[in-house]
Order: sequence, then C-alpha cells, then structure tokens
Amino acid sequence: MTSSMMYQNLTIGSLIDHAQRFHGNTEIVSVETTGGIVKTNWSEIGSNARRLAAAFDKLGIAHGQRCATIAWNNRRHLEIYFGVSGSGKICHTINPRLSPDNLQFIINDAEDQILFVDYTFKPLVEKIKDQLHSVKHFVLLNGRDQVDDDCGDWLFYDELIAGETPDYLWPDIDETTPSSLCYTSGTTGNPKGVLYTHRSTLLHSLGGNQPDGLNISAKDTVLPVVPMFHVNAWGVPYIAAANGCKLVMPGPNLDGQSLATLISNEKVNLALGVPTIWALLLDALQKGDFDVSCLKRMVVGGSAVPESMITAYGDQFGAEIIHAWGMSETSPLGSVNQPLQKHMVLSDAEMAKVRTSQGRPPFGVDLRLVNDQNDTLEHNGETSGNLQIRGHWIVDTYFSKQSSSLTDDGWFDTGDIATIDEDGFLVIRDRSKDLIKSGGEWISSVAIENLLTGHPQVAQAAVIAARHPKWDERPVAVVVKAEDQNPAESDLLDWLSSRLEKMEVPDKVVFADALPLGGTGKVLKNQLRDSYQDILMQ
Repeated sequence: MTSSMMYQNLTIGSLIDHAQRFHGNTEIVSVETTGGIVKTNWSEIGSNARRLAAAFDKLGIAHGQRCATIAWNNRRHLEIYFGVSGSGKICHTINPRLSPDNLQFIINDAEDQILFVDYTFKPLVEKIKDQLHSVKHFVLLNGRDQVDDDCGDWLFYDELIAGETPDYLWPDIDETTPSSLCYTSGTTGNPKGVLYTHRSTLLHSLGGNQPDGLNISAKDTVLPVVPMFHVNAWGVPYIAAANGCKLVMPGPNLDGQSLATLISNEKVNLALGVPTIWALLLDALQKGDFDVSCLKRMVVGGSAVPESMITAYGDQFGAEIIHAWGMSETSPLGSVNQPLQKHMVLSDAEMAKVRTSQGRPPFGVDLRLVNDQNDTLEHNGETSGNLQIRGHWIVDTYFSKQSSSLTDDGWFDTGDIATIDEDGFLVIRDRSKDLIKSGGEWISSVAIENLLTGHPQVAQAAVIAARHPKWDERPVAVVVKAEDQNPAESDLLDWLSSRLEKMEVPDKVVFADALPLGGTGKVLKNQLRDSYQDILMQ
C-alpha cells in the first residue's frame, strides 16, 4: 500500500519561504557592528538571502561547498544562514574567540570557499589569511563607508548582492543533504566538526520548540544573546523563521547595560544566553533604572546558574529562568526545564529548586545513564552515571575524518556525569574530567561552584582538583570577588562548611582577578589546573 499523504522534503529554504510569505512585515532589529540600529523584516531578510544565493552562482561556489562566517548576531548574518543553506551550500559558523591556530585548522579542515567577516574580526583573519588554502573570496559584512583601511581584494557584502534577483528559486534539495557545520571548542586536541542536515535541523526546530520546549510563537519578541557561531544560536534563527516572531539581534555589545537598554526599548519577552551574560545583566539591572517588565522568560545553557540568580530574577524583575542542556553534537537541545502539572502546587522556593535542574528531554531525543561498563543505570534522581543521548538531531559521525561518535549500541556519550529522576529531569553533576576523587570518594565541582556563586561577595567561582599527598585529590576553589567586596578565605570556607559535607569543603580558596574563559564562555579549567594543581603540595 502506498502513502496517501503529500511528501515534501524538510529544507531550510522552506523556513524562510514561510517567514517571507506569512510574516513578511514582522520586524527584525539589528544592532550593527558600528553600534547603530537597523530595522528590517522577514520579507527583506528572505529577499536578500535569495540575492546572496544568486551571487554564489556567479562566484562559482558549487552545491555542497562550505561557506564560512566570523560574525556577530546581526541581519546580514541571518541572511547568510538562509542564503547559504537554502541554495544547497553548507553554512559554517566559526567562533572568533578560538585561538588563531584553531581558526586556521577549522577553516582548512572544512575547505571553506568563501569567508564572511564582520569588520571587527578583519585583523584576526588578516593574520592567518595566507594560511587559508581553500578560501577564494573574503567578504566584509560592513558598508564600504564604515571601514577605515584599504581593504584590497576584500569584497563587500552589500555590493556582492546588489543587483541580484530576489526571485531566485531554491533548488530541489534532498532533506538528508548537509546544511550547516559547527566545530567543537577543541579544548583537548583539534576541534571536531559536526555536520547538520536539513532534516535534522527542521526536526530540531519542530521538536525543540514545543510548548514544553523553547515555546517560541509569533507573539514573541526574542533576543538571542547566544552567538550565532555557537551551535547555530541554539537553533533560534530557524525556529524564529518557522514561527515568524520578532527577532532582536544584539550585535557586538553584550555588556549588561547595552542588553538592558535593548530589552527595554524593544520590549523583549524572551532572551537566550549563557550564565556569564545573565550575571552581567543582573548586575546592570540592580544598579540602573531600566523597565524590563516585558522580560518574562530567560533560557540559559552552557552551564547552570545558581539558585540565587533564579530567585533574584524572579523576585526582583518577574523573569523566569529556564535551564536547557545540550552541546554541538546534539544540535543542541537535549533537555529543557519545563515543569510538570504536579509542580504547579509548589511554593516559589520549591519551584526554584526544580528550576535548578537541566530539565527533561523533548520528543525526538532519549537519554540514559550507564556505568563504566556501559550497563544501564536506574533513573531515580540519585544514581549518577555517564550521560548518553540518541535521537533525530544527534551526531552520528564527525565531519572530515568520518569517525563514528557513537557507542557500539548506537548512543552518543556526552562526557557528562548526571542523574535523571523518574520524570526524566536531568541534573548535570559534573564533566567526567572535572570530577574530584578524594580518598576514594567522588566530589562534584559543580555543586561547590553553584554554592559559591550564590554568596553575595562572590562574582564567579571555579573548583578544580588539586593533588594531595594523603587524599590523592582535594577541591580548590578559585574565586573572583564581587565588586567592592573583600571576603576572607576563612569566611567563605566557614560558609561552605554549613552547607556541604565535611569532605566536600575545599581545602583552599584562591582569589583571582578573572577566570579564563573559552570561546563559548565556559571556564577553562585545564588552565586553572595548570596553575593550581600543585598548590596543596607546597
């Protein structure tokens, strides 16, 4: 028996078609690299995406070739997302915060044919330009009147698409065709490429945006502070096109005051970003006079925020913090913290505790815990194990080397240690490489960090394993003091002692001016270990 239903390939071109046709007048707000604000709409984004696709044909960029970006979240970057993938090429977003060596490796490994660059990052690219063997065209995402130097053989985006047709027809693409490429941060060894398909991206958009997912609709005004070079801004550009919501693109100014002003002026009701961003915003809101009553939901990923921050946003500004978890290999949504019906009777304090978990998986992915022998463990909220995931938008093989990323029975091992309760709520206890084994007992660095960052005199904290002559390893906390605060080491240790088991209390607190951060805003604990792993042996 044959199907009685229509079949259409799931493609990224269909997303921008929908946005252009049914939400064409909905506003897109873009903070430019110069700091100015430009307002456009989904109709213009779609037309320029088609113009870009037509320009690719004239440049000789073929189906399946990689087109790279090193850019902020802005309107031109959004057009590139759809113009590249819609025309059958692969959109390769690159993190400018990576080292020059990693940048050079990534671009050459991907064999990028064209590189779109915000003027901010032009000096960075110029340093490695001669080592980029595959790139044939370098394109600036700024007007010629906005640059100060002689750009030589660089092209300009606006000039590239000027005169091209806005009626370009997207090619008929099979949904299993690759659409975009992101590389892992490469903290150990060379970065690895994760190649997403049109199908996986569309399913991720539909599955991750259910009411119990990100729950974005045409009524929303959405601010993706998470960079478009970080796992495709968690899929928000695609979800936004599917739903036709108003997008506010923050550009390069991600300090607390700039974000608070943008949220207030544009009436943002949903924002997405990493904890360091929300810490900066909270500080600005507490010190300034901003009306952010419009802000109702804030999605946080990358790492957990402390319960104190969840409470502060809720009590002081009426904004709900929603944890989500994922990684490059999971597109990224693997879980979202949306409460169940039984949670609706909880007090605010009890609900805040529920909100500290990374949530539960949406339809489309499955989670499990295993021990080191790959035996499946019980989901009881107490048993910790190695977190594994599988699903419609989970990596199968890494790009270039085509090396399998899966276990023998078809799951992806995330490298996280976690618990999962009977309702599927996930708590990331630590990265396996960051667990501290002291006298045969495991200690979670994350649990100590969450407590420390909830202390009113602490701005940031990271906990590492330091070598110990008796216990093998002991926790050491590296702390950045809050502004105008000067806590004593003994005070912080006493404070932790009242909240932790004796064995979990760090042996030492080290004060630092700043924590080393990687390209995605996560603390580089390998650098802290290099600096402090022998501090207890002295």
